Amino acid sequence: MKASLHYFRWAFGVTVAGLALAFWLGLYYGGAAGGVSFFLIAAVLAVLEISLSFDNAIVNANKLKYMSPVWQQRFLTWGIIIAVFGMRVAFPLLIVVVAAGIGPFEAIHLAAARPAEYARIIGEAHLSIAAFGGAFLMMVALRYFVDDGKEVDWIRSLECQLRRCASVRGLEIALVLAVVMGVTLLLPEAREHDFLFASLAGLLTFLMVEVLGHVLDQKAAALTAAAKGGLGAFLYLEVLDASFSFDGVIGAFALTQNLFLIAIGLGIGAMYVRSMTIMLVERNTLAEFRYLEHGAFWSILVLSIIMFAQTMWHIPEIVTGLLGAGFIGLSLISSVRHNRASRAEAAAAQSQT
Repeated sequence: MKASLHYFRWAFGVTVAGLALAFWLGLYYGGAAGGVSFFLIAAVLAVLEISLSFDNAIVNANKLKYMSPVWQQRFLTWGIIIAVFGMRVAFPLLIVVVAAGIGPFEAIHLAAARPAEYARIIGEAHLSIAAFGGAFLMMVALRYFVDDGKEVDWIRSLECQLRRCASVRGLEIALVLAVVMGVTLLLPEAREHDFLFASLAGLLTFLMVEVLGHVLDQKAAALTAAAKGGLGAFLYLEVLDASFSFDGVIGAFALTQNLFLIAIGLGIGAMYVRSMTIMLVERNTLAEFRYLEHGAFWSILVLSIIMFAQTMWHIPEIVTGLLGAGFIGLSLISSVRHNRASRAEAAAAQSQT
């Protein structure tokens, strides 16, 4: 137990500092009652971020184990700074800058002085955000399952079929495009253009990150063998984290319209995701629980479908979180059962010899 808690010492420190800052911010805006309210909202936002991003930690760990120690450290330091300040602060500001046609300083002033208007602009951009994130995350999940090199299957009836289809080049892209076309037909005509453009941008971003990463890592590998999983993998993880964060950032505005409180709450949650990632890598948890990674990618696939569905209907964030946690929980139970069965078989074989 103590060994596990060791990984979360920085997260605990950020939690105390973040909640104290949230309380002070509440005092500034609304006195003692505001302080208590902001404190509670920050805590709920942190839990929301953790529940939505546990699968993110598993996927990060899966990628990090192939990266060199240098790039692992860079992702866990620079990456967390980009994740917290880039996605939780700069990204919402960028949406307002583009949507409202104003400068970044005006956007910051708008967030501080007119939070309701700021939240309205963010809400209007939700369709494009969901379309981009849905296409990107669906490609991430399908690229994992449609792979002839994949040796372990969890939901065999489905995963075996997807693995056998790996010989069909571009199948993942065709599946994503089919989903995009289907959703486009269901949307009102006035929203079709924005949805199609954002979806294709998400698909293109995934492909460009893969191509760029392959080229950069090949060049680096020519210089040194230690560069395995370098800049390309770093860029992939950063875009992946951004796609995971869309849901949390948008959902946070349902709890509060204060940008700074959102940054505090989601930033606390992001630190726990970082700590979980480190623990999964250093303790080799993915190897110990063989189906945990599968549960994470099924969770990603479900999240991508939900993001597409959110372009037409409102789906509460708690549903997203529970579905993701459900797949990961079931995969964990399956892993534990497999380990017990393997130990029982080994013991039986040993007793016979």
